[in-house]
Amino acid sequence: MWRRIKLGLIAVVGLTLLLTVTGYAYVRSLDLDSQPVADPRSRPADLAFVRDGVRTPRGKVLAVVTSTEHIGDSGKRAGFELTELSRAYYVFLANGYAVDIASPQGGKPPMELDGGLVAADYAFLNDPVVQHKLARTLPLAQVDPAQYAAVYFVGGKGTMFDFPDNPDIQRIVRSVYQRGGVVGAVCHGPAALLNVTLDDGQRLLAGKRITGFSNAEELFLLKNARELFPYLLQDRITQVGARFVEGPLYVDTTVADGRLVTGQNPWSTWSVAETMVQTLGHVPVARERTHEELAVQVLASYYRRGPTAAAQARARWPQADKKLLLMHALVAAMQGRVGDAYRIQDLARQ
Repeated sequence: MWRRIKLGLIAVVGLTLLLTVTGYAYVRSLDLDSQPVADPRSRPADLAFVRDGVRTPRGKVLAVVTSTEHIGDSGKRAGFELTELSRAYYVFLANGYAVDIASPQGGKPPMELDGGLVAADYAFLNDPVVQHKLARTLPLAQVDPAQYAAVYFVGGKGTMFDFPDNPDIQRIVRSVYQRGGVVGAVCHGPAALLNVTLDDGQRLLAGKRITGFSNAEELFLLKNARELFPYLLQDRITQVGARFVEGPLYVDTTVADGRLVTGQNPWSTWSVAETMVQTLGHVPVARERTHEELAVQVLASYYRRGPTAAAQARARWPQADKKLLLMHALVAAMQGRVGDAYRIQDLARQ
């Protein structure tokens, strides 16, 4: 018996060593250290698309963030997502639009710092003008919507609590939209639009094509999301009569229905802001895509057109972020989509 146990232990140790060596060799083959990393010291002047952007003022955009710091009484942090504000902020700025930042309560809002920061995110954190605005966000009650060509609702889990029933949000959206302005929102930001009614009594979202953070995305990250939140965003969007457009998990999906522009998740931020600029009547300033964006485009090709198209996209964009591709492979594996996991990790190795 002890002989069997000893042989079993030797086999386990041997297998562990084999997997360790194999795993080490696999990671080494990915050459992740060669991936460029954004400089934490980046400034707005380092962003070519901002530096070379439109100099003629075209108007103002109001960016709205949540004031809610926690998810209900769970103690889990909420707040707004940095990347969903920073990237849109500089797109608007580069295209000639000044940006004011507002929140339900005014003052300094709670912020969530997620991973994978790019130069624009660091520039935002290092920009004294932006940080002054962020420390003193305008209380929504004091906002005159007549000043703005567009309003943009930044995501973050806190929006699920203080956006839907806020009368000032409803007043601002109704005014901007009915004057011919553009309304945009990303990720959880569309919570702001749920209860907006127009002067004719119709809901803003009735019959509109719209997206936002999907049930699948929410429940993958938070298994108990239905208990933590008073509702799930996709459910509520459907309940108010909108046509929800659901894209692949954590892949850029941006939907424009007239002057209403929405994005499904944080990776939709760039395209939401640039689509808003287009909807305002301008061709967005040319901008070099980030390595993260290129990886998202490879993934979009995979899910929407298949492995061959994804391999072609990967060959076209060798600088696509390998770490993001591997993250999506891990997500697929965790969901039991073994074939997707294998093919996506293979895209990272190419």
